[in-house]
Amino acid sequence: MLKKYLYTLFILISFSCKQKTSIQEKPVQIAFLSDVHLLDVKGTLEDVGYNGIENPKTGSKAFIRTMEAQLHSTRLFNENYFAFLAALDDVVKKGIKIVALPGDFSDDGQPINVRGLNRILNEYSEKHGISFFITTGNHDPTSPFGEASGKSDFMGEQGRSQSIISSEDLVKSKGKNDLPAIVSDDIRAMGYSEIVGELSNHGFFPQKDYHYWTTPFTGYNNDNYTFEKAQNSASLSRREYRQNPEAKAQPDVSYLVEPVEGVWLVAIDANVYLPKEEGEGFQGASIGYNLVLKHKKYLIDWMSHICSEAKRLDKKVIAFSHFPMIDFNDGASLQMKELFDEKAFQAHRIPDDLVGQMFADAGLKIHFGGHMHLNDTGIIKGKNGNTLVNIQVPSLAAYTPAYKILEIANDSILNIDTVVLDSVSDFKEFFPLYEMEHSYLNENAPSRLWNFDVLASENYVEYTNAHLEELVRLRFLPSEWPENLLSILENRSGKELFILANSEIDPKEIDATLIKDSLWKQAMEASQKTANEHGLQLEDFASWQGNTLIEDFYRLRSGDELALEQIPAKRIEQYKLFSKTLNLEANDYLNNLQLFMTIVEKQMNGEPANHFSINLNKGVLIKR
Repeated sequence: MLKKYLYTLFILISFSCKQKTSIQEKPVQIAFLSDVHLLDVKGTLEDVGYNGIENPKTGSKAFIRTMEAQLHSTRLFNENYFAFLAALDDVVKKGIKIVALPGDFSDDGQPINVRGLNRILNEYSEKHGISFFITTGNHDPTSPFGEASGKSDFMGEQGRSQSIISSEDLVKSKGKNDLPAIVSDDIRAMGYSEIVGELSNHGFFPQKDYHYWTTPFTGYNNDNYTFEKAQNSASLSRREYRQNPEAKAQPDVSYLVEPVEGVWLVAIDANVYLPKEEGEGFQGASIGYNLVLKHKKYLIDWMSHICSEAKRLDKKVIAFSHFPMIDFNDGASLQMKELFDEKAFQAHRIPDDLVGQMFADAGLKIHFGGHMHLNDTGIIKGKNGNTLVNIQVPSLAAYTPAYKILEIANDSILNIDTVVLDSVSDFKEFFPLYEMEHSYLNENAPSRLWNFDVLASENYVEYTNAHLEELVRLRFLPSEWPENLLSILENRSGKELFILANSEIDPKEIDATLIKDSLWKQAMEASQKTANEHGLQLEDFASWQGNTLIEDFYRLRSGDELALEQIPAKRIEQYKLFSKTLNLEANDYLNNLQLFMTIVEKQMNGEPANHFSINLNKGVLIKR
């Protein structure tokens, strides 16, 4: 009997050990959710007791911006609240316990929104055991020490715009609306101290359960680390830098944390706020690493030290920050500057190659960035042969809404997956209010009307796609596009464009040319022959318009491989032939169109950006 008992006990202990080993051997996974831009649509301005307007369908209050404001912005303001919750629910479902937020986690660092974010993070941390790690973006804070702020386009009564501002001094610039402005301190833009103080439990400061925590300014290392030493070094007064000896000291909240044994997660604060040339205060921090090289070069030295120590101690270094370290235009930046102007498409935010090379030389192998609201992967080699991979995390507030998952498969292989948020419950909650806004504009300001079809979206991806289409129409085409290129593309079918590509007809003379049957007929026959040689029919090109091509360009720029999955394959095939034809036979009238199609083709053939692996030893990407 005793033998039988001991044997049973042995089996149970063996099984338990196997279970523990199995749990320990589960690959570490980290989710990256970038550019959340949280507006607490359920929040309240506590000092004035205002919580928005009543939803006629639900009876609940909604603290939201107008649809008109959303459709002129590169991000949504309202529905991304629900997208954030959907992403977190998906993280919980997948059993992921580490979540990184690479900046722009708030709308503009206002108390109401940072407070709302902290409430959500605390809830998921307490209920599901998730550890959150945050780094700051240029929208949080908008200035290192805070500033008065406000918006003139909140949703007000009857669908009218409502100004909400933090200071009476802003009434003239942000308070001119039909409705009286609401003044609340809860809408000011907070500085570093208040923001990281509110979010103190989520990476910015050491916690007892962290294996290791340090900053660029501490004097200890992994060998003599204690929680008490970390606490003593964590105050913002000990985490400052100066842009020059006479400049005012500014906070830098970069930190390294070891949330699980063997993984060093490095949160880089790449915000650089330059003093305004005139007056007091600071310029925004939207440029990123090009200014880091000038004013925060110590971060590269810190990274070099981190990577050297990680090699000695056998730690895996994963870095993230708000800004990209590598060009994100799939090699098309020069052509984009030539065609659209040096300042178009946020060209000032493109990091110089030197940025990626210096971090690669420092030993960094992988970095996750945000800021650009696009899905992309870049790879660069340093001068010493080291390779750095930069992964751009899409925004949850724009097309294509998605987040990234990093899985550490083994010592040399990292797996990257992209999760698209096509299912977001409650994203239609505010549609009745937008209907009210549309009716108001129709009666009182028809020139400001937006396309009502936006509200016909069936899922969140469709909704962000409709947002992108209206953004192109209302903002991008009027501000970014050369007239001679638009005159060729707008109001022409793909069939007409393909015929032009296979002719020497001046697009400006196309109407007159159509009358000359022989010229047009000759061009059509040449086009049909070219299409047939590639297994296509000329009539196939009639299924899309020049405006479709423009919209697809923006889809590809934002979604990369995610857009390739959503644009019909037949249309992609036609674009490729169209581009090839232009490259071979373009006439003088179509030079800009040829340049544009070169850009489109490059963005259709970038590095893997959906599901892929990184071989750290070889410095190569492997599409999965």
